[in-house]
Amino acid sequence: MRNIKYTVYKEGSHYVSQCLNVDVSSFGDTVDEALRNLVEAVELYFEDDHEGDYIPIEQALIGECSING
Repeated sequence: MRNIKYTVYKEGSHYVSQCLNVDVSSFGDTVDEALRNLVEAVELYFEDDHEGDYIPIEQALIGECSING
């Protein structure tokens, strides 16, 4: 069993969930659905022999800042 870190954000009328440990994302109509779908997608990802792709993340922060452009 491994722990995953993730983010969830709203894009249009859907919520997008993105795993930070591996390059997998999913979506749903609610935050809970997006998270359930992400867990399923990550589990399926590891069924396909991607063990070496997992990056352990001890702490995750999310921020926001303005950039020029």
